[in-house]
Amino acid sequence: MPLGVNNIALIVLVFFMFFHSKELRFEFNLLYLLPILLFLWMALSYTWSIDKERTFSAIPKEVTLLILPCVFLFIPKLTFKIKQNLLKLYSYSILVIVIFFLIRALFRYLITGDTRAFFYHGEYDDDYGLVPKLLNAIHVSVYVSLSFFYFFIKEVKSKWDYLISALLFIFVLLLSSKNITVIFILLTLLHVFFYSKIANRMRLRNLFVIITVIAVMFSFSRIKDRFLVEFQSNTDKGLSHNITAINTNGIHVVSIYEAWNNEVFMHGDYFPGTAFRVYQARMFFEFLDEEPVFWNGFGLNASLKKLLEKESKYNLYPGYGTFNFHNQYIQIFSELGFVGFLLLFLLLFINAKNAFQSKDFMHIAFTILMLSLFLTESFLWRQRGVVFFTLFYCLFNSPSVKFNLEKRK
Repeated sequence: MPLGVNNIALIVLVFFMFFHSKELRFEFNLLYLLPILLFLWMALSYTWSIDKERTFSAIPKEVTLLILPCVFLFIPKLTFKIKQNLLKLYSYSILVIVIFFLIRALFRYLITGDTRAFFYHGEYDDDYGLVPKLLNAIHVSVYVSLSFFYFFIKEVKSKWDYLISALLFIFVLLLSSKNITVIFILLTLLHVFFYSKIANRMRLRNLFVIITVIAVMFSFSRIKDRFLVEFQSNTDKGLSHNITAINTNGIHVVSIYEAWNNEVFMHGDYFPGTAFRVYQARMFFEFLDEEPVFWNGFGLNASLKKLLEKESKYNLYPGYGTFNFHNQYIQIFSELGFVGFLLLFLLLFINAKNAFQSKDFMHIAFTILMLSLFLTESFLWRQRGVVFFTLFYCLFNSPSVKFNLEKRK
């Protein structure tokens, strides 16, 4: 949702919290203090930011890190039933969105005959994908994945649960997010083999079904091409600086080796996702070596200025320098320094520890999805990302009755 809609929802939440002020009671919890401290450090970075205008405009997008944990510090402990209903509401809401985009894709295909309507998201200003470019297929993959596991891990499933699980599974594959697709499939197999109570006697059948579905989906050229472009440009041959990978349009496809080592690039160079993230990591280490940013960074959302300077220095095609680091760990270190990185590390470490101790597969799935997503996306630098992460971080780590969804009927 747009920035204003999310903030209005937060205001409404706070209003209803104070409407029930007699029930409020403060209870200190380090889990909720960490995101609050992270937000305060973000806001404080304005004082040393190298781009104060961008930092100032970015602070409101991160306010969820402050408001939601404060709400959880004051509201009564949530019961198992309330948490269960919240996740149920979320999962069915995502199902409605999935059905909407599938119907949207079908109508677009019938009108244009373009099969791209069923895959990924549009590029640049062309909105021809399964979801709009602005919404981002990678982010949507995460939202849908969590909804999928709500239905998939039920111990007792109805026919509708099986149907919904299949629909959401296929939708994630159609979105063709390489990183999330791999993690999503691994999580699915993890549950089948280690968390499902009927796994011992149904492993082979479940494995056969899952592999069949995956094989069918990857037979679609659009999905296959999304993965092959990474593999073909980063094989052993692609890693050699003596080999030049050229696509059918005569555009040079940059390998991982070249992204890390080239002293200059050409405007005809194309960076696949992995190669570009390697280039961005290279820029980060150069910043650490060249700039006094180890402890506090450039300031929230202020690294763009330096990335544009690197774009000019290395002769990249105009526009590459406008992309952020596409790595949450690097993004936060470069802009908020070691202090910001340490706060994020503690937040993720405690969340992961609680997830595996609770043996709650929904919490585990959320944790692994976030840890992997942060390797390829600056998820918390998008408002929808910080809302999603903070909400489920607070919900799953809420100190109440164990949130074990496998006990549901």
